[in-house]
Amino acid sequence: MQPARGRRARRVATAVLAVGVLVVLAACAAGPNPGVDTSALGGQGPYGFWWGLWQGMILPVTFIVSLFTDSVSIYEVHNTGNWYDVGYVLGISLVFGGPLGARRARH
Repeated sequence: MQPARGRRARRVATAVLAVGVLVVLAACAAGPNPGVDTSALGGQGPYGFWWGLWQGMILPVTFIVSLFTDSVSIYEVHNTGNWYDVGYVLGISLVFGGPLGARRARH
């Protein structure tokens, strides 16, 4: 049997680890987007599904360009909300996992 001191230390360590994991997970939670349903620069209305689809498909190029310039972002914050997000994720999946990016294993 372990001494009482060892069991207590293990419980404290487990509790500290659990709190640490919860803090890290809470830090990863998405926050509100204040740009939803607001006009983009140039007076254009918020971006919708089709713009999300397009921007999801051009993500690989946009990401590389965004590393070298501050004027290019990989995600448009002035969007319609869920429909833009659906198009964006669908565009990404078409490039990386769909028919445009699928790689078939050769036997």
